[in-house]
Amino acid sequence: MHPVLVYTASRIGLFAVTLGVLYLLGLQNPFWLIIVSFLISGFASYVLLSKQRDAVSTRISDKVDRPRPDSD
Repeated sequence: MHPVLVYTASRIGLFAVTLGVLYLLGLQNPFWLIIVSFLISGFASYVLLSKQRDAVSTRISDKVDRPRPDSD
């Protein structure tokens, strides 16, 4: 599967899980629920998704470094 899709789906899933857990723990205010979930899931993804982030980085750098055929 495409590494960018895996990483994006993992980030969204981690955010959703964090949102659900915080809601169940009693954080009911929607504004603070989203802000705190975003911060916690961002930190968790930095720690937990390093392999996926490296795969995305490799994929992007390979695309950028690939020589393009001349259109002339």
